[in-house]
Amino acid sequence: MLDRATAPIIKDPIHFNFELPAINTHALSNDVPLYWLNAGVLDVVEINWIFDAGIWQEPHQGVANASAALLKNGTLSKTAKQINEDLELYGASLKIGASNDYASITLHCLVKHLATILPTIASILFEASFPEEEIEIFKKNALQRLAINLKQCEFVANQKIDAHVFGAQHPYGRYTTSASLEALSSDMLRNFHKAAYQMNTCKIFMAGKVGAQEIDLINRYFGATTLATTAKNVNNEFTISSDAPFKSYIENDANAVQGAIRIARTIPNRHHPDFAPLVVLNTLFGGYFGSRLMSNIREDKGYTYGIYSSQSSYIHSGMLCIQTEVGRDVLQYAVDEIYKEMDLLLQESIEEEELLLVKNYLLGSILGDLDGPFSILQRWRSLILNGLDQQTFQKNINTYKNITAIELQQLAKKYYNATDFFEIQVV
Repeated sequence: MLDRATAPIIKDPIHFNFELPAINTHALSNDVPLYWLNAGVLDVVEINWIFDAGIWQEPHQGVANASAALLKNGTLSKTAKQINEDLELYGASLKIGASNDYASITLHCLVKHLATILPTIASILFEASFPEEEIEIFKKNALQRLAINLKQCEFVANQKIDAHVFGAQHPYGRYTTSASLEALSSDMLRNFHKAAYQMNTCKIFMAGKVGAQEIDLINRYFGATTLATTAKNVNNEFTISSDAPFKSYIENDANAVQGAIRIARTIPNRHHPDFAPLVVLNTLFGGYFGSRLMSNIREDKGYTYGIYSSQSSYIHSGMLCIQTEVGRDVLQYAVDEIYKEMDLLLQESIEEEELLLVKNYLLGSILGDLDGPFSILQRWRSLILNGLDQQTFQKNINTYKNITAIELQQLAKKYYNATDFFEIQVV
């Protein structure tokens, strides 16, 4: 019986033992890898199909995102309306999107409906037809959205900072233009789909109440396709911008009362030994609501509702970006305070109490990620797509627990010098 008269012992996350549940691996009949977890109490399943069909692989600007957006808008046997009705009839959710490195198809549904829904997913992947009328609707809507978004300072700032850091012609720096949208054609999307959505580049991830029957279903619909025997003609040689970091001021709207700030630089990706330590340092600097940037620029100065520093890892590089929106009249004051906080990281050692708070926040967030099959699958997916394993997870946990203030100060001197950052102000 519980002793309700005595409060339970409170333990900080830093004292917990962290264990990432193992994932099962199964090769389909055509050797496509299936990574799966049988976990959870609800009769639901999540399935991800990941293809090398991101912006990195696209031969023409905008093709990767357009292909992903239009993948379920018509096949050789079904219209977009019929596909959506098939999914809605069984309460299924299907999301498709392209990122810098990959295209991802994500299905959520009840396990009992999986056998009925998978043929529709297979049709989308293998028989997408990209009808001209659907492409014209997509282009019209995308052009309207772009025209509206280009009036917003934060949208323009996000475009320009990527282009500055990586270069406007680099896949990580390219952004959508009206010209690239106008140039899209049905043949262009079909050719990209045929070249990039190949099962020989596919990885499938599945989690929920799944077992042998669900694995057999995946194999029936996605294991029979013959893998491509010829290599794709993809240009994997891109040079990151060689420009020295510079500052840019853009007046996007003469009457604007608010401005966007983006301050960014390249950093190593997950394979570099500095990446995990940088996670701790970035969290302290601007990675959570109690960060130094938030305490100074929101709580003390009142310049903004929120300011964050994000750490992104891609297959071929990474980026550290500080972002916020503030009143036009305090734009430069906010920028000055950001650099002031950077300099403090270089000049002053972090107090142990603050460091412990950051470690507990970071580790507590990871504990939340390990609660539930879909969250666990997401963490495994990130590891596998980056060529990492369970040992990397444990190594990172040890770094988060044991890194010292001295090590973080040395890291700051390496990555937080103001002269190494590109800066953009857009009003």
